[in-house]
Amino acid sequence: MARVAIVTGGTRGIGEAICLALRDMGMAVAANYVGSEERAKAFSERTGIKAFRWNVADHQACLDGVAAVEAALGPVDVVVNNAGITRDGTLMKMSYEAWREVIDVNLGGCFNMAKATFVGMKSRGWGRIVNIGSINGQAGQYGQVNYAAAKSGIHGFTKALAQEGARFGITVNAIAPGYIDTDMVAAVPADVLEKIVAKIPTGRLGQAQEIARGVAFLCGEDAGFVTGSTLSINGGQHMY
Repeated sequence: MARVAIVTGGTRGIGEAICLALRDMGMAVAANYVGSEERAKAFSERTGIKAFRWNVADHQACLDGVAAVEAALGPVDVVVNNAGITRDGTLMKMSYEAWREVIDVNLGGCFNMAKATFVGMKSRGWGRIVNIGSINGQAGQYGQVNYAAAKSGIHGFTKALAQEGARFGITVNAIAPGYIDTDMVAAVPADVLEKIVAKIPTGRLGQAQEIARGVAFLCGEDAGFVTGSTLSINGGQHMY
């Protein structure tokens, strides 16, 4: 029977690339989303991957969403916590709501999804959890105290949960992407983006498929001895 995977924020950008990579490995994939139903429908028609709508910041919604996926596809073996948002601004200008929302989605979503799936993985003696962090969680970034804090928290969360899961056959790892050619990065002003690319030793933005290949490795049957690790995929911009 095929492994069942959930990818949060899975209907576009890095999430879509991850869904396709896991599908091509033979997994039954569910793409979580919270935004446009029209875009999610187009994604499913294009890829053949079912999309399920819930907000990962909502604990009960995650429990219900995982139950819906399991009813449709079977027990969940793999979770990729990719969903993330930005609400940038310096501390002086950042509202509490902008702080709270980013923490709840980017970091809280990892807790909520792990909580919803960990017991099942433990009972079956196998599981893969991959959390998508960020170069800005490793190095910090001006105007992103909320995002950097959440992504940094993901790396600590990963190391701690890896210790809990190891003896049950559950691996927990993180990937820290650098600047990837996605809609989020495309929203950066051109002059700022030019300066960012100038600091990347490889001289270019990364591609979503390059992140997806890293996720696919960590989710594979042969990656059972890799846990508590962070794989940095950033073109050499930050060596951590």
